[in-house]
Amino acid sequence: MGFLSNWLRRRAPQSHPAPDARLWESVHARLPLLGGLGAAELQRLGELAMQFLASKRLSPLQGLQIDDAGRLQLAAQACLPLLALPEQDWYQGFHEILLYPDDFLSPQQWQDEHGIEHSASEARSGEAWQQGPVILSWPGVQDSGQLDGYNLVIHELAHKLDMLTGSANGQPPLHPDMSPVVWAQSMQAAYDHLCRLHERHPQRDTPIDVYACESPAEFFAVCSEYFFSAPDLLNNIYPQVYQQLQLFYRQNPLERLQPWLPPPHHHLPVHGQLPHEHQAPHR
Repeated sequence: MGFLSNWLRRRAPQSHPAPDARLWESVHARLPLLGGLGAAELQRLGELAMQFLASKRLSPLQGLQIDDAGRLQLAAQACLPLLALPEQDWYQGFHEILLYPDDFLSPQQWQDEHGIEHSASEARSGEAWQQGPVILSWPGVQDSGQLDGYNLVIHELAHKLDMLTGSANGQPPLHPDMSPVVWAQSMQAAYDHLCRLHERHPQRDTPIDVYACESPAEFFAVCSEYFFSAPDLLNNIYPQVYQQLQLFYRQNPLERLQPWLPPPHHHLPVHGQLPHEHQAPHR
């Protein structure tokens, strides 16, 4: 059993533990989206990740085995959105992350236009339940952390931030210096634009993952993924959305990641047919 597992079993009462230096360095090297973080920011992120692992139970299912590096890799991505936020319990209301070895079947219920109830099971790579656990597929976690607009961990934890104001509606608790009106206008305009593009050309790729059209809550979660892992693309397409997320997360990944962003992300047209580097399953 490694350092991290031992620490979690007998953690010291100190309030800001740091991860093992070698383990943290190896995890940092695996995650390009952490590029450009300074030494103090990396230290802070490592402390947040360790606190996350101390307060949330990671439960591998169906024989899945996860090592210390994998646990810390997940926690680092979960805590990146919190890096510059005021200290408080942003991830309250849940205590467990269920981890599947592959996509899992989720029971779904809906009502059609005639009022008839339907139910079916749908393959998912992630879910976040109100006052319940976060559920992730481990392949989705492993595919996260690159600079390609896909991050399952950030997506599902963004839902948890959204749920702090009640049911997920695409508006997390805004800071006092932010305008709820400007937030709503910026998000709604971009959401409507994306939905119109998809309705007009359903066979074409949308500028960002079409799953964002599912609801304002999914739009916020998908845009949070792009904000941290493809900030140039999001800023080019929906600059007002990028600005609102910058105000909320109090970070500027576009500036921080500029030297690491791949060339295809530059100067992408809003109405272009953008190739999806990773077609994400339902989350």
